[in-house]
Amino acid sequence: MGGLAGLGLLSLLSGDFALNWQPVPASVPWRQPLAYASGVILVVSGLGTIVTRWATLSALSLTINVLVWLLLLQLPRVIANPTNEAMWLGFSENLVLVVGGWIVVASVGAHERDGHWYVIAGEKSVRIARLLFAAALPVIGLSHFVYVDVTTSMVPAWLPARTTFAYITGGAHMAAGIALLLAIVPRLAATLEALMISAFTLLVWVPRVAAAAGSRAPWTALLASSALTGAAWAVAHSFSKADAGIPSRLDHYGLMR
Repeated sequence: MGGLAGLGLLSLLSGDFALNWQPVPASVPWRQPLAYASGVILVVSGLGTIVTRWATLSALSLTINVLVWLLLLQLPRVIANPTNEAMWLGFSENLVLVVGGWIVVASVGAHERDGHWYVIAGEKSVRIARLLFAAALPVIGLSHFVYVDVTTSMVPAWLPARTTFAYITGGAHMAAGIALLLAIVPRLAATLEALMISAFTLLVWVPRVAAAAGSRAPWTALLASSALTGAAWAVAHSFSKADAGIPSRLDHYGLMR
């Protein structure tokens, strides 16, 4: 949630949206006021998640916000360009943010087990969120292969065989997604995925911000990567210890119950 609050602060400072994570067309009326409004919502809701009294509503507000990005900004681009991996990448990254917020809402609202919160905080709801997270990962991994040159350029220069790392990390995204979809050591798969995204944030974006602290683009990428990291960890922590092993039944996710 801190990453989203940071993106909101950038919106307030720049008077603009979060670049490719909020691809709002320039032709949209009242674009700059909308950017400021989005920034205020992200900052206030992000800070609200640390206040117990407002945590659930604040997390829900953030989740609805990124769901709007997904449905109104990313989905139309996928529909218009269904064979373009870049469009699918943006959609999948936004889907991960939605899932992370969804699971955070379920976590902080778990004590409110009746009424409208049960729909989000229920066990089946969390399982659906995990499946959506799993479905997003192979698409993200595919981008490492389709745009291998771009991915390689992001690998720290001090690492050897940078292109190999690009392929390995792409394959790792895919493997984690497939493992989660098939319920094969799902907790381990989600944890390793979260560790890998954390490594991207620390090794790729922190140095870029340090090298160009006055530039908006690396800050945006760092904060977006931080938000993705938080979402991945939310998914990983949603699994119980019992999920660490190989499941003994096909209906691991319990969606048929």
